[in-house]
Amino acid sequence: MMKRTIVTLPGDGIGRVVLEETIRVLDAAGFDANYVEGDIGWEFWKNEGNPLPERTIKLLAKHKVALFGAITSKPKDAAAEALDPALRNNGLVYSSPIVNLRQYFNLDICMRPCHTYKGNPLNFIRRAANGGIEEPVVDVIIFRQNTEGLYSGIEWSDPPEEVYQALMTHPKFAKNFANTPKKEISISSRIFTKKATERILRAAFDYAKQYGYKSVTVCEKPNVIRETSGMMYKMAQQMQKSYFHDIELWNTNIDAQMMWLTKNPENYGVIVAGNLFGDIISDGFAGLIGGLGFACSAQFNPDSGIGVFEPTHGSAPKYAGYPLSIVNPIAMIESACMMLNFINENELSEKIRRAVSQVIEEGNVRTYDMMKMHGSPDLVKKGAASTSEMAGAVIAKL
Repeated sequence: MMKRTIVTLPGDGIGRVVLEETIRVLDAAGFDANYVEGDIGWEFWKNEGNPLPERTIKLLAKHKVALFGAITSKPKDAAAEALDPALRNNGLVYSSPIVNLRQYFNLDICMRPCHTYKGNPLNFIRRAANGGIEEPVVDVIIFRQNTEGLYSGIEWSDPPEEVYQALMTHPKFAKNFANTPKKEISISSRIFTKKATERILRAAFDYAKQYGYKSVTVCEKPNVIRETSGMMYKMAQQMQKSYFHDIELWNTNIDAQMMWLTKNPENYGVIVAGNLFGDIISDGFAGLIGGLGFACSAQFNPDSGIGVFEPTHGSAPKYAGYPLSIVNPIAMIESACMMLNFINENELSEKIRRAVSQVIEEGNVRTYDMMKMHGSPDLVKKGAASTSEMAGAVIAKL
């Protein structure tokens, strides 16, 4: 059997170190693969004016599966200032390479699981009715529509005249913004299509059915954002009525859902949302299981078989410069487990997850976040495990 080739996309900051340690874990678990590195991220924007070079797109198109580290993204003006002087004033505009990668390959299904790790000192706790302490078990997976919504990139400042005139045909725009100079208006479009919405809803319902979840919750804002959020909820109602009678359909508004996170998180199972709200709610639930150091994700196109697997944390440039890396690699390791499931290496995935769970439960090795320390270069001397030590502890369990 031919070795599988995995594209590695370290990206920026701490992306490289968590990715390297994760590959060390994969090797120790017995995953036999070739790794080929692709160029992506801030340095390529600064030096080439393109954070997602065409050569990287071709690499993923060829090999289909990638492990991605982390990315640095900055606002428009800061990105323009970072460009090599020879590239400035050429009309180059920075756009997030991971968002572009999702849209290019239509990686529209995004899964973000948030599961309680037994023994994690960062797990959410609450006051019980009798005055004691409760630690509810969180077992949630968020299905986030990954290519549309407010992240579609269709935006203008001082919109073109034809866009402005089109908006003026809407009575509310004409009433509220007709007296605002066009050059003072910035617009971001929130676009939902029925095809993409149907795919993410069906993925959520199918997952709930396969793994025995009793409900699917649509987390949007249909009472205010009536067309886009309203379309998603209406389609979910039709789908549940036609195909998934045994699964309850719940409807929550994103603002109320954020409040309910700390009230009854154990009540939720599968949640589905558009791009922005899915991003928000997944970070909220990640906070209940320990933070972004434990938050993994998968994004894939079920038709093409292309998938990219990444932690949901950022590049943390402050920590990237430390002589000894202190960041928690578990989110990256768990993302690799999602990759293994994607390519049907389920036994290896389960083997690694058991090792991670054992390390967390025993509590002998903990990174600085698990010890509730503020990040600084000297934390290893104070007892916190380095990135390498945490990966080593998982390897020892393997």
